[in-house]
Amino acid sequence: MVQLLTGTKGTGKTKRLIAKANAAVEATKGYVAVVAIGLDLRYDISKQARLINVREYNVEGEDMLLGFLGGICAGNYDVTDIFVDSTLKILDTKDPEVIKRFIRRLEALSKQTSANFLLSVSIETSAIADVADDVIQILKD
Repeated sequence: MVQLLTGTKGTGKTKRLIAKANAAVEATKGYVAVVAIGLDLRYDISKQARLINVREYNVEGEDMLLGFLGGICAGNYDVTDIFVDSTLKILDTKDPEVIKRFIRRLEALSKQTSANFLLSVSIETSAIADVADDVIQILKD
């Protein structure tokens, strides 16, 4: 399953992502990863979750991020949840069509691996709402 936390900058997406990641650590016996730019979340994320700085691996763009997330799943058979903060910065785009394509590809990866993905996306929900009906769940307050 792919879930999105959407909204403009400053609407609390990262705080909600942190809370959901920490809840996932408590609820699962599997592997929980948090992918972010930098290590600013290191004091907020449970120590049982793996915080991964994408800049250490030079991840930029749709293909590289999808491959990186697939590699996390391939390297850890018990991955249950992967959280991605600042998704648009990693994708290096604000184009809704690129975002929709990435989400569809990520959903396919989720089905293959049984991993759940939650992405924080700094975009208005209406810009990508048409992909939500058949592929993803957009989390709302």
